[in-house]
Amino acid sequence: MRGLLLAGLSVALCGCGHYSDFTLPPPDSAGPHTPFTWAASPEPVLGRGPEAWDSGDVLNPSVVRFHGAYSNLYSGFDGKVWSTGAASSSDGVAWKKLGQVLSAEGWESPGPAGQGSNGSALVENGAIWYWYVAGDPPGIALARSNDGMRFEKLSKLVMPPGPRGSFDERGAADPYVIRRGEFFYLYYLGQDRARRQTLGVARSRDGVEWEKLRANPVLELGSADSFDENGLGEPAVWSSGGSYWMLYTGRDRAEHRRIGLAQSQDGVKWERDDSFRPIAGEQAWDSQVVCDPTVEVSGNDVRVWFGGGDVAHPVANIHGQIGVGVLRGQ
Repeated sequence: MRGLLLAGLSVALCGCGHYSDFTLPPPDSAGPHTPFTWAASPEPVLGRGPEAWDSGDVLNPSVVRFHGAYSNLYSGFDGKVWSTGAASSSDGVAWKKLGQVLSAEGWESPGPAGQGSNGSALVENGAIWYWYVAGDPPGIALARSNDGMRFEKLSKLVMPPGPRGSFDERGAADPYVIRRGEFFYLYYLGQDRARRQTLGVARSRDGVEWEKLRANPVLELGSADSFDENGLGEPAVWSSGGSYWMLYTGRDRAEHRRIGLAQSQDGVKWERDDSFRPIAGEQAWDSQVVCDPTVEVSGNDVRVWFGGGDVAHPVANIHGQIGVGVLRGQ
């Protein structure tokens, strides 16, 4: 999210895409379920710099297991544009930065609105597939890599913004992709003409051609004075304990960001878990912003890598760094 769609977007849109009615396969019965408790490491595990390209903010981790290690494709901001970098770890805590691996070029519209970053990684057929934000107005593009460092981009958006009047008319961003059976499912932020940011879902057999849920959005803005009344973004979805679960970022009117929890039986009809206290920063470094979750399920735990910052701002320059915590289920 990070206000990616708040800065000057053009009105004219070109992609209507395909729509259908669908649900996800039944969720996994094993694994953690509510009530969840939260605990986070006090210090960030991935900080800013020392290279210029990620000296402003380090946010939006996307962590996968690849070639026997953890691979983290994260977003870095240099004060003008966002890019994607890679880091590697044996345990998911101690990270070694490997450098910048992807940035926006040409039609991808380099700029401060998240193009070339803010993506979702998934290992498929021995390669990393990485869906990321590109274009103006922003949509979702795809790049693939056999080694996690050299990425080959497709030449156009795989999921453009929606048609006039749709929930994602003014942009689509914050992808989070999971694989269930024969389909990929992509949860994402959509912004409408009133600049409301809500969450939707699409599916694809090949990760390239997507059909959006006709009934989008799947999660609306929160009620007045709630932690998510001003915008939703950055969904992270998994299946365990007989349900689908979603961690997502919520913005309040003061641009503080916290992470909430929602539950679904079919991956389409979502309800907030009002018994779960939204995750807020407990340390100085993430005191104003907690955002960008990505998850790994292990036993009764859900490990969560997240972004945090000490400045409440919707776009960037929040002194962003990446932390790690655990949702412990029953």
